[in-house]
Amino acid sequence: MKRVSLLIFFNLILFSLLLPVISVTASDTPAEVPVPGMITLVDLGAHKCIPCKMMAPILKKMTAEYAGRAAVIFIDVWKDKSQGEKFKISTIPTQIFFDAQGKEVYRHQGFLSEEDIVSQLTKMGVKQPAKAK
Repeated sequence: MKRVSLLIFFNLILFSLLLPVISVTASDTPAEVPVPGMITLVDLGAHKCIPCKMMAPILKKMTAEYAGRAAVIFIDVWKDKSQGEKFKISTIPTQIFFDAQGKEVYRHQGFLSEEDIVSQLTKMGVKQPAKAK
């Protein structure tokens, strides 16, 4: 019984440490996804999912760095279950990359690092942001 209590305690601590992670909000979600005429990364997850919380600051950074060159969109599928069905996801987070014509090019399930996102966007022809000096 002590082990179960200790495990619950450590999980609560871990969860509370991840709560301050910045969330990408769905309020900025365009009416049409993928965004017509623009390479689009759609991250389907949930604000309360641990790997999704880990990705939130990465997505926020990518949104700012790729503004005007690629759309980066987060959709909380726990709040809007129809989006999970629409994009046929079975695991969160799931990232889907669309070309400018709206065709799915690449799909990944689970946490996706910043380096992997940048690599995929580069493969799709999106120029990397200039490095700050």
